[in-house]
Amino acid sequence: MIERLKLQSEFSRNVVTLMTGTTIAQAITVAISPILTRIYTPEDFGLFALFMAISAVVSVIATGKYEMAIMLPKKDGDAINIMVLSFLVACFISLFLLFVIFIFNAELTKILNTPDISSWLYLIPLTVFLTGVYQSLNYWFNRKKMYQGLANNKVIQSSSTAGTNLGLGVNGFGVSGLIMGVVVGQVIAILFLAKKKLKNNKNVLALLNIKKIIVLAKKYKDFPKFNAPHALMGSASSNMPVFIISYFFSSSSVGFFSLANRVLMSPARLVAYPFGQVFLQKLTHNKNIKENETLFFNSSLFKLLGYSFFPFLLLFIFSPNIFGVVFGEVWVVAGEYTQILIPMIYLTFVGSILSNVVLVYNQQKTAFKIEVINISVKFLSMLVGGISENIELGLILYSLSGVCVTVYRISWYKSIIK
Repeated sequence: MIERLKLQSEFSRNVVTLMTGTTIAQAITVAISPILTRIYTPEDFGLFALFMAISAVVSVIATGKYEMAIMLPKKDGDAINIMVLSFLVACFISLFLLFVIFIFNAELTKILNTPDISSWLYLIPLTVFLTGVYQSLNYWFNRKKMYQGLANNKVIQSSSTAGTNLGLGVNGFGVSGLIMGVVVGQVIAILFLAKKKLKNNKNVLALLNIKKIIVLAKKYKDFPKFNAPHALMGSASSNMPVFIISYFFSSSSVGFFSLANRVLMSPARLVAYPFGQVFLQKLTHNKNIKENETLFFNSSLFKLLGYSFFPFLLLFIFSPNIFGVVFGEVWVVAGEYTQILIPMIYLTFVGSILSNVVLVYNQQKTAFKIEVINISVKFLSMLVGGISENIELGLILYSLSGVCVTVYRISWYKSIIK
């Protein structure tokens, strides 16, 4: 009993630590948003959203999802070799992506139906590589329970991004200020984590072994085989509205959607990131020692649903007025988009945390099949809106389909544990 209380107490402390860092980081993002919406135009935000959507879709497979395996080995030496494997895969994928963009830039620009994105495509491989490195380091810190370092890093990354956005924005750099802010934030965040890791693990190079890396790549081959396609489908599903809105409607419409999505995801990430990281560690521990995983899952589910309900409800009721006052009258449309998306984001936020069940119980194959259905339904929903030239209809169908799929997913997660 005493040991269980200690574990629960440790779990709570870890959540609070990560939540504090994430809260401050998100607070910085939220605080500068009203300034950014007055410095940058909806068209700037639209182009930036398209750049980030492309980067996000590719970034989820930047490491072949090998970074997720960093949590699993008993020996730290194996985990370090997996981390290096992740770096190598990220490097290869980024170079391949650069080659594709160099050869097919004109064709890609035509498909995206956004001429202004052409020159920015060449920067996407860099953001993909940086994201892969950051994700790998993040999982190592989670493995070692270095949650204070992760919390501090979130604040540093957010501050760096915000400072670059503001500095370049007030000097008239346009969309480049938004894009370069992301790159600068990624670089600084990686340097911070790398410095801390090298400080705490000075014998890293001595543990590296090419043969071991190859053996581990084969041992955890299910991650690139199943997790990577699954993650790709999930990311494509999340970012697909940006592509369809960009193709059928104007850049300003993409800008309105991107701000709505950004405001919604800020409070969602406030809890989703820290709770998800610690939920993964705790559920893995419970499974290994054969404790009551079902009780822990149910408790987490009801807490997430309860704690997040009223913030989402208030935003649903007042979002158009909030957007008009906070961001300026031109952004009221983004508030209307927010109302449509809230039901889906609310449940998706809860489901994203609990989705770690798939990793712990090795259910990647079934999860991938569900994701194929999810993205197919969402794509058709947005396509209906695009063809009918009615963006609100597309978003309503998109949100409704997301709600239905997520409810099914959560029920499935619970059945896995049982």
